[in-house]
Amino acid sequence: MRTPGGSGGVPLAAVPRWSQVPAAPVTDYTGTAPPLHAYPVFPYDDAINSRFAIWQGDISQLEVDAITNTSDETLSEYNDVSERIMAGAGPDLKEEIITRALECRTGEVLVTSGYNLRCRHIIHTVSPKYVAKYHTAAESSLHNCYKNVLHKAGELNARSLALCVINTPRRNFPPDLAAHVALRAVRRYLSSTAAPRLVVLGGACGPELAPLSALAPLYFPRDSREADAARWLLRDPDPHHERRIRIIHNPHTHTQPDDDTSLDDELAVEAAAAFARACSPDTQRLLPAASPAPHARRTQIHSDEYERLLRRARSEDLSEVSGIGCLYQSGVDRLGRPVVIFIGKWFPIADIDLDKALLYLIKLLDPIVRGDYVIAYFHTLASSANHPPFSWLKEVYTVLPYKYKKNLKAFYIVHPTFWTKMMTWWFTTFMAPAIKAKVHNLPGVEYLYSVMHARQLDLPAFVTEYDMTINGLHYFQPDTNNT
Repeated sequence: MRTPGGSGGVPLAAVPRWSQVPAAPVTDYTGTAPPLHAYPVFPYDDAINSRFAIWQGDISQLEVDAITNTSDETLSEYNDVSERIMAGAGPDLKEEIITRALECRTGEVLVTSGYNLRCRHIIHTVSPKYVAKYHTAAESSLHNCYKNVLHKAGELNARSLALCVINTPRRNFPPDLAAHVALRAVRRYLSSTAAPRLVVLGGACGPELAPLSALAPLYFPRDSREADAARWLLRDPDPHHERRIRIIHNPHTHTQPDDDTSLDDELAVEAAAAFARACSPDTQRLLPAASPAPHARRTQIHSDEYERLLRRARSEDLSEVSGIGCLYQSGVDRLGRPVVIFIGKWFPIADIDLDKALLYLIKLLDPIVRGDYVIAYFHTLASSANHPPFSWLKEVYTVLPYKYKKNLKAFYIVHPTFWTKMMTWWFTTFMAPAIKAKVHNLPGVEYLYSVMHARQLDLPAFVTEYDMTINGLHYFQPDTNNT
């Protein structure tokens, strides 16, 4: 391995392998709904787990054969990963990119020397942007990024690869969806090669790696119990491996061709991209305008109002609301979905500007609700002084776009009172029916442990202290069989 000048590198011996990370307690799903798969899709394999690691830190400091850089097509994008790599590699890397006019297409890879970094190669790739309307193409393209990086590392005979989280925040990928794509690609690659290669999935911040750590047991089970539990949790084990597009030679006949013609994932992405270009705004301007229906006009009005509020939320000073600490993201659940915590006791209705509270809500949730998410509301020791007026709740529910309701998978109310249950029933029945089936009243914190690990919940001390007083030993030994 190349060892450039300088010190402070991180040796691979300091990176714990996934096989060395203890398995977490596993929920027993037997006796509940039937499993989604008859057998574990990704069986327990300690040899594969010893060649995989999830590591929090600066991957440009790892002493590996190759590292991954995520950038744009001209390799000039600045993000947390690329800035560290460009700074560590020195001016020679930037000079090569400029003088050779290097470019890399979305989903593909390009290799340069590591220069002053502690690696021999830098494998550059470009993540697609996520647009919900074309989510299939975006997922396939991101899958190609990981697949091409891994196979290029193999062609370079790299025995160790530091693999960054390729989808940067500006690409808008839902974190849990992107984590599934990354873990699936790595597991498939390590299962297909017997070479003693080590793949380190690394990131500089905890929130970036939280979905990966939460979902890794589905693809890299550390014992037979985790492999078996994945049969209930892993819905689509390998969509990119099986997905194909069939081309019928004559679209006006129902006669099937003699042999099916299929495109692989790369061509599927190109076809979707061509369709997206055909439906670009420039093309749409050439089409005759149609009069929108009344419902469409109302939807457009609400969309315009939300965009206006989003711009305000990004530009105004909301520190007086954020400083209260009543609303924040706290880890992920067992399916890798972000968990949003709301502490009712800390929501001072009389002393807070509700307009700014709405702006802060939008600022916090807008990047989260692009994918599935859950909310846990703690009514612990809350009083009438913490109950928001129904007029404000109705305004919030009306102005938030459909993605907030659609991608909300569960709304847990912990320590509800009789008044809370009644008001929740009334509100979800007459004002918010779209989320009625997603609301769950839980008498204690321990009932959350079947859907999210305790260490993912960052709760105020008074919540856990109150929970211990009413639930006693159940707090320490929760019984979630009936949850």
